Amino acid sequence: MTPEDRFPGPEHPSSGPRHQPDLDVLPYGTYYEPETATGYAGTPYEAETYSGYGGARYLEQHWPADSEAHGHTMHAPGHAPVFSHQDHPGYEPTLPDQPSPALQFADQYPDQLPNQPSDQLPDQLSGEAPEQLPGRDDPPTIELGPPLPEPAPSYPYPAPGPGEPPGPLYVVGDVHGYLEELVAELRNQGIIDAEGHWSAGRARIWFLGDFTDRGPDGIGVIDLVMQLAAEAAAAGGYCRALMGNHELLFLGAARYGDEPVQSTAGTASFLAAWRLNGGQQHDLDRLQAHHISWLSRLPAIAIEDGHLLLHSDTTAYLEYGESIPDVNDAVHSLLADEGVDEWWDCFRRFTKRFAFRGDAGPMAVHELLDTYGGTRIVHGHSPIPYLTGAVHADDGAPPHIPGPYVYADDLAVAMDGGVTMEGRLLIARLPVN
Repeated sequence: MTPEDRFPGPEHPSSGPRHQPDLDVLPYGTYYEPETATGYAGTPYEAETYSGYGGARYLEQHWPADSEAHGHTMHAPGHAPVFSHQDHPGYEPTLPDQPSPALQFADQYPDQLPNQPSDQLPDQLSGEAPEQLPGRDDPPTIELGPPLPEPAPSYPYPAPGPGEPPGPLYVVGDVHGYLEELVAELRNQGIIDAEGHWSAGRARIWFLGDFTDRGPDGIGVIDLVMQLAAEAAAAGGYCRALMGNHELLFLGAARYGDEPVQSTAGTASFLAAWRLNGGQQHDLDRLQAHHISWLSRLPAIAIEDGHLLLHSDTTAYLEYGESIPDVNDAVHSLLADEGVDEWWDCFRRFTKRFAFRGDAGPMAVHELLDTYGGTRIVHGHSPIPYLTGAVHADDGAPPHIPGPYVYADDLAVAMDGGVTMEGRLLIARLPVN
């Protein structure tokens, strides 16, 4: 089966059955595929623990084991219908106060101001003071006071009171455009209310990347996360996100289109690779400047409460710096200044997977933890069914995903529940034990 066979047919019209494998592929036949799981018994998951790949186990806290938990609407009893953009045509993300479109354009594209004489530019862009209106006196001169003191260090959320700990910490696995499933699980966890607004107070939540591609509404997912980021900050918590390899692919398709890139699999393009990996044309058509600006600034790596948060289960992050700020700065600089081949190489590196699996997995995890800090890695990217070797049961039933997958001598937590392959969209409160 060629990679083209893996993503055939038209766009996904809705969240429905999905059977295609969920491995990212590179054009012209090169793709990452797991080796046969050595020693995997293939037995059903009848207990909380599962022995394999360094003592890996599933976590079943907050994830019921009955068959209803593996559907795709995931309505909790008594909950209102799932919120969607179709139900609320006037929905727009709530964002912090922003400058005018002209100033936003000037900030983001300083070299692309219109070729106009300064007297035809808006006052904010021309650098000249507007003329005084007739009959209006000059404003009085006000003496300047002493310089203001340096501001006190600020928390990323309002500082807790004496003895008050920060809010609970959650992580969200790969969403891939499945907006309804995301909304349902956020509601099940009490993070949003029936209207789709933040209801978790001082809670903290990190999305591990891959908002788009394969599913029906990637832009809707991005809009919701941007909305929750603003609402969480107002409530004293926060909602943040990592950059996944599909963010790099989506932005590359938007920026470079069919411009050729030199890949080890032959000359290709971002647009070809994006389509091959489940890119949805309606997402690209709805992509706007504020989406691009927000996605381009996402960090590639973060640490929170001793958890090293990554999108991809790869050691490729080490090639971009020896500290978390160095890695994030390197990726941001590459996206801002480098060319198509450098961007492609970054996408290719962050598409690698399975570094933490097998006998050498704990050593790879330690290499990242020793460099960047933390005591455990939490990642998305590789679907749990591929990590375990249980992609499909013998009877054709969808994979059973009771919760996050802990492996590599308990040093790594996998969060991609395989929502695109009839698995689950996972949200977990950290730490998982």
